[in-house]
Amino acid sequence: MKKSYFYIFGAALLFSTMEVALKLGGTAFQPMQLTFLRFFIGGIVLLPFALHDMKQKRYHLKKADLGYLLLLGIINICISMLLFQMGVMRTNANLAALIISANPIFTMIFAQFFVGERFTFQKAIVLILSITGLYIVANPFALSGGNYNIEGVLLTLGAAVTFGLYTALGKKRIDIIGGLAQNSLSFLFGSLILLLIMLITGQPIVEGITLSTLPILMYTGIFVTAIGYFFYLKAIDLSGPCTASMTFFVKPIFAPLVAFFVLGESISIRLVFGILFVLAGSFVNLFGDKIRKKTAI
Repeated sequence: MKKSYFYIFGAALLFSTMEVALKLGGTAFQPMQLTFLRFFIGGIVLLPFALHDMKQKRYHLKKADLGYLLLLGIINICISMLLFQMGVMRTNANLAALIISANPIFTMIFAQFFVGERFTFQKAIVLILSITGLYIVANPFALSGGNYNIEGVLLTLGAAVTFGLYTALGKKRIDIIGGLAQNSLSFLFGSLILLLIMLITGQPIVEGITLSTLPILMYTGIFVTAIGYFFYLKAIDLSGPCTASMTFFVKPIFAPLVAFFVLGESISIRLVFGILFVLAGSFVNLFGDKIRKKTAI
């Protein structure tokens, strides 16, 4: 269990730097370009581990698997993460981090339809707490223009919803294909679809890659995307998806601190209260069953 917590907190720390890294990278690259580059790099870095994992499982991909992985890649890379990159550039990094950290509540909803997970009373409480937290911190009536606006909030919320869909769909075959293979190959498939779109529309692909921009590009591709996902998947393997979701319990705590020290973004009272509600929802999601069982005894 101690080993699983190493991977959980490792993933949480890396994911906590994601919004700041994407904001810095977004000054040098177009949203679609940066999304393509970081997931293509991440997919390539994860590929040897994915192939080794499939070899150990003695599993060979079938035609149906290819279509499934392509669908996951389109939902995650071409829709969710592209929306996220666009949202990050239009709002504060700490707000974007909190909104994307609420993706497990949408996974919960979609999982009822795609993998038959029941929507329980406990999950309803999680949903109410999390939505309350998001409303407090992203109250549309309190938003102003500039770098903190309703457009950025809606784009990031769209990213969280579609990432929840990606995660729920990913549960259908992850035990068969393996998490590493599923993520690596879906990253590559989604990246290739983005590349095709960029070629057709004449968008930049490698323009902007210089000695000064290469470090942030490599950080987002290797550390945030490849190693971050690798740690998260290892946490799932060692402790199960419920415990591994602690990653998104820790991220809202660290991400505003990273944004404060790197970007100078202020930590408002609304943000603190919003984080508390989202954390309360995560707590109920993680420990609600255990508490209920102990109470029943």
